Amino acid sequence: MNKFLSSSLIVAGLLLASAPVSAKTLNLGFTPPLDSHYGDAGKAFKAKIEELSGGDITVSLKPAGALGGERSVVEGLQIGAIEMTISSTGPIGNFVPDVYALDFPFLFKSYESAHKVLDGEIGQELLDQMADSDLIGLAWAENGFRHITNSKHPIVKPSDLEGIKLRTMENEVHIAAFQALGAAPTPMSWTEVLTALQQGTIDGQENPTPIITVNHMWEIQKYVTMTGHVYSPAVVLMSKVHWDQLSEQEQKWVKEAAHVAAEASRATVAAKEKSGVQLMIDNGMEVVTDVDKDAFAAAVQPVYDEFAPKYAPELIQRIRDAQK
Repeated sequence: MNKFLSSSLIVAGLLLASAPVSAKTLNLGFTPPLDSHYGDAGKAFKAKIEELSGGDITVSLKPAGALGGERSVVEGLQIGAIEMTISSTGPIGNFVPDVYALDFPFLFKSYESAHKVLDGEIGQELLDQMADSDLIGLAWAENGFRHITNSKHPIVKPSDLEGIKLRTMENEVHIAAFQALGAAPTPMSWTEVLTALQQGTIDGQENPTPIITVNHMWEIQKYVTMTGHVYSPAVVLMSKVHWDQLSEQEQKWVKEAAHVAAEASRATVAAKEKSGVQLMIDNGMEVVTDVDKDAFAAAVQPVYDEFAPKYAPELIQRIRDAQK
């Protein structure tokens, strides 16, 4: 983990951390636009916490990367410069390595099984670990199963990825998986991706259907393959600095509102999964839905061999067992 933050960010964090909490305004930052599953989660959180607190706690939503990319926002939470975020697991594994276990390809069988794992003992253990990094994990929200888009050609089998410059999250398990598939993975912050695609710096990216549709990916990408190669959760996080300044009752309200936010994100993802494929087709994308997932899973098996021993192999097995 890069622990060297800019001096200005550190100073800002110290000032905010020492500020009185009487204002009780929580800034909630996230990288997708307001009209997204993250936005729906944020709006649900805002409505619920303001209802529970009688307006004593207010929320200012900061969508579309207004506070920075995911990693910089998470670092801002650690020092108290930012109160809350909804983040993918991409940067979280840098702080809580066991979270990487969730990112192994073809680990989760379905949305239902993923929810069962994350809403149970395993999910809570991972949330609890975040406190060691000055983060309060409140609830597991959702991105969805990830699919591949690109501007070169249809991807039907693993070998079709050969040489494709593909943006991935800043996550070594994801990077290794696409290297095993023959692609040229390029990790970068989401705030840089659309420009990189437009300029041809990269050929494609991989994300759940709601991210593909809300960003009108059809304007810069022609092909979609519904690989569902990784289930991508999101986490509702709060700065421990600000959490510790809340009363016990206020903490209960925040937790309750976070779970409402998580359910809102899941509801939006479910709705957009159903409508998303047709929307992509209607906007001119060529969508490959008949995917030989067994072939892709076999191609990325070396990732398990290399990284599972590093990232809690017993946790990966527990996740598999919990889905039986």
